[in-house]
Amino acid sequence: MMRKLLVLLSNSNGGNQDNHKIPFSNVVVIGTRNYFWGRKWRNVDIQVASWFIFVHILAIFAPFTFTWDSFFIAFIGYLLTGILGITLSYHRLLSHHSLKLPKWLEYTFVYFGVLAAQRDPISWVSAHRYHHQYVDTNKDTHSPINGFWFSHMGWLLDSGYMVEKYADRKNAEDLKKQTFYIIMQKTYMLHLYGCGAILFACGGFPYLVWGMGVRIVWLYHATFMLNSICHIWGHQAWNTGDLSKNNWWVALLVFGEGWHNNHHAFEYSARHGLEWWQINITWYLIWFLEAIGIATNVKVPTDVQKQKKSNSITHSND
Repeated sequence: MMRKLLVLLSNSNGGNQDNHKIPFSNVVVIGTRNYFWGRKWRNVDIQVASWFIFVHILAIFAPFTFTWDSFFIAFIGYLLTGILGITLSYHRLLSHHSLKLPKWLEYTFVYFGVLAAQRDPISWVSAHRYHHQYVDTNKDTHSPINGFWFSHMGWLLDSGYMVEKYADRKNAEDLKKQTFYIIMQKTYMLHLYGCGAILFACGGFPYLVWGMGVRIVWLYHATFMLNSICHIWGHQAWNTGDLSKNNWWVALLVFGEGWHNNHHAFEYSARHGLEWWQINITWYLIWFLEAIGIATNVKVPTDVQKQKKSNSITHSND
């Protein structure tokens, strides 16, 4: 079925025809985009590229500005923006409604997500919902069928791709009805500039390098691996009809998100590591919040739901 799907996509793909297999995987690249030359660079693409270059240059200075306090600033920031901001609030709370939190806590956690510099909540959630709706097809927001680089971060530099696929982005109306998220969308970059200014004022250039450069770049590529590596290499435990894989070492880097095939099998689930041995830091926090009565409506797959999925288990590269 997957092979037939890829053939159909290769016949309808608007990019350059490719049809080569990514090494050590079952993923066939059926078409690529023109990443740099021969394409229209919109203002937003230039802005995103400039930001990426800036934070990566900052990160290069890490060995020359190391102090233990700047290291801990980066590490604590990585935990707050990674766990609370991206994996818990942006992903499981907003994108999939896997749980509910009091609004004051929801907005607090989401604000950490804003400081992760992965776009405002409305844009992030919209792109992710489209990814699940059209996963690993020609309308996916970031599938490796358009190449490893495209799925990893190239799609973020190509706003024209999103315009082509989704002229009307109307799948995040629940967030657009809330004033907080509208404000975050309109003032998004101001919060990043403010974070950088505070870090510089508190600890000078080392704090800026580690608190912004190292933290953001590390979290960028750890998160981007979910779109690239976890749709190329790993183990497919559930028959999801897509390329999603479980990858244990990505799960360690991104607080349990690397159990990605589990997630695509049960995308509503607040728990991604479904086995006891599948480490899932974000789930442990959600479980704790539920235990003390703060998190409610926490969704996990039932034994019946898992049994239905397990009736057609597939296997892929480890």
